[in-house]
Amino acid sequence: QVQLVESGGGLVHAGGSRRLSCTASGSILRINAMGWYRQQSGKEREFVAAISINGNKNYRDSVKGRFTISMDNAKKTVYLQMRSLKPDDTAVYYCNAATNYGGFPGDYWGQGIRVTISS
Repeated sequence: QVQLVESGGGLVHAGGSRRLSCTASGSILRINAMGWYRQQSGKEREFVAAISINGNKNYRDSVKGRFTISMDNAKKTVYLQMRSLKPDDTAVYYCNAATNYGGFPGDYWGQGIRVTISS
């Protein structure tokens, strides 16, 4: 099994920045990609960004140019640097880990961390 623990959430003013972190533990050798999803109030969970251990990245259109995903593969920690935050970015952000880059969402989820953007 794989456990994922997120950190870095909180309240941010619009236009501000925040970095989320997520560290995997357990059977981490099976993880080849990690990413982030988010769920806004009353909406379905949606893909935000993903990165493979080879450095391939993918973003949803609405965060391109504002969010940057990175990963420390040795630590199996994924980061989501968020800039120019908007109230519409307010959501619970979930870390996800997959056994392959094309297999998102993977089987492993974090507990979720709330990010609130105030206008």
